[in-house]
Amino acid sequence: MASTWREALRVPYRLAVRRSSPLFVQRVTITTSSASPASEADPESLQKPASHQGKRRRPLTAEQKKFLDRALRVNHAGELAATLIYTAQTPPITNAHPHLRPLMKHMYDQEAGHFSHFNHLLAHHRIRPTVLYPVWTAAATILGWSTGIMGREAAMACTEAVETEIGEHYNGQVRELLLWVKDMEERGEEVGEELSALVKDIRRIRDEELEHLDEAVKEDAKMARPYEVLTGVIRGGCRAAIAISEKI
Repeated sequence: MASTWREALRVPYRLAVRRSSPLFVQRVTITTSSASPASEADPESLQKPASHQGKRRRPLTAEQKKFLDRALRVNHAGELAATLIYTAQTPPITNAHPHLRPLMKHMYDQEAGHFSHFNHLLAHHRIRPTVLYPVWTAAATILGWSTGIMGREAAMACTEAVETEIGEHYNGQVRELLLWVKDMEERGEEVGEELSALVKDIRRIRDEELEHLDEAVKEDAKMARPYEVLTGVIRGGCRAAIAISEKI
């Protein structure tokens, strides 16, 4: 078992130069949670099994390792919060609206799968969870319970707000990782299986989160009152939680 991202992925680092270049925008065009996955670059190395013949490998830099540590710690915290929000929302929502039981279960099951996946990655790569784990646990439970009690529209507005921020957050990670892959291809270096799997998994998880957003809008999320205040507060809280969890 690899103990660090440095040992597991071993990819080159040229982000500082590329990020200041106009090519950074051209390479990966997806920029918001509403962007179509079809607009996203799909490097050749992610479409076929890796070939190890004649390909160089480079170790992960300190900055890349920090990026991945932060990303996975935040992803883990976010998926924990999502499972707790749905757990708290489900009883009042399904009691009042039994037809939503399959949807609530479907969304919870996907979030639980995401949480399990990131829990495994943190343990595998020895990345510590956020120290505010107990705080986010309490906050997510309170948010889920309160919006569930407020009714179907408020619960769906909560989902819309959370998934909008989470979708944009995952898009940022996908952009960064795809840039690494593209640079590796240009340099004739090997794209490791773990990096390829990570890109594919985050893309899949991102797309499932955006499905939840779409379902919430279909279920009248925008009919919640006061919609702007409710979603604004929730989105602001998500952004603050992401920023804090990246650091501690």
